[in-house]
Amino acid sequence: MTLIANEIAEAALDEEFGKELDRIRAEIIAARGADDARYVRTVIATQRGLEAGGRAALAVSLFPPAWVAGTAMLSVAKILENMELGHNILHGQWDWMGDPAIHSATWEWDFLTPAGAWKRTHNHLHHTWTNVVGRDRDLGYIVFRMSADQPWRPRHLAQPLYNFLLAPFFEWGIALYDLEPDAVAAGGKSWRAFRTDLNGFLAKATRQLAKDYVLFPLLAGSSALPCLLGNLTANTVRNLWSHTIIFCGHFPEGVRTFTEEHLDGETRGGWYLRQIQGSANIEGGPLFHILSGNLGHQIEHHAFPDLPSNRYAEIAPRVRELCDKYGVPYTTGPLWRQYASTWTRILRFAVPGR
Repeated sequence: MTLIANEIAEAALDEEFGKELDRIRAEIIAARGADDARYVRTVIATQRGLEAGGRAALAVSLFPPAWVAGTAMLSVAKILENMELGHNILHGQWDWMGDPAIHSATWEWDFLTPAGAWKRTHNHLHHTWTNVVGRDRDLGYIVFRMSADQPWRPRHLAQPLYNFLLAPFFEWGIALYDLEPDAVAAGGKSWRAFRTDLNGFLAKATRQLAKDYVLFPLLAGSSALPCLLGNLTANTVRNLWSHTIIFCGHFPEGVRTFTEEHLDGETRGGWYLRQIQGSANIEGGPLFHILSGNLGHQIEHHAFPDLPSNRYAEIAPRVRELCDKYGVPYTTGPLWRQYASTWTRILRFAVPGR
């Protein structure tokens, strides 16, 4: 009887926890307006200005100061486009504006993987089954072992090397991952669907590579080689940064994983609990949060993936207060700590054992 009573009490707490988070969500939805629209349009204008400035400087990048300035501007532009714009627009955070130019159905980002493929693996699969072993493919990206509930394989011994190599080539890793070769091998995805996705990837990759490594270098004339190297550097900087933010928001110590049994009878409150406990925040100032796509507030993003990203800083203290109230762990820390913690986890689960 005591066990049953405890389960009933726990379910009641989960339900109330979910209702309080739903109230936060409803308040933000009701408050969305001109200030939010102005914010995203300002970020877009800033990103495009930085990209135009970077491209112009790299066109005369035989002059070393122009190469440094152009590469720096283009690096920041690519980070802004991927993190604060592409990722969040594709989540539908700005669909409420009704602007077809800033909409999840029409936005195509500056990234190798096509937007449609990424929305399927990230928005649908990852955000639905967050950190559920056997359901969430983002839990280790089918390469890493990040939980004791994942079976160990000899290949996991090399996962520190995989991670080191993945960081500078992150967009390539994500593009290949979004093709879902593991699902094809397991019979969960048809070869026809795989070929369709592969053709989409090849078309997108051709456009991306031609733009950065053929078109703009040719337009730079005598500065073609330093322009090409500047574009390569900007893409690498963006890859390193996005890899760092994504891994530090999902894999530090304190982030919990779940088995499929946790899904049995999962309520709205239980879903919130899984999202919050399956994510980690990264502490930093306003500029850091903009450059991270506001994914320094990864907990709030997982709880409310379609709310405008500029609102996460506003609601984060309220979410943390609720977690304290209900005794829910809230994993947060500065970037250096989360980065070190992520590497600790990668190293620990590279070897067999729990």
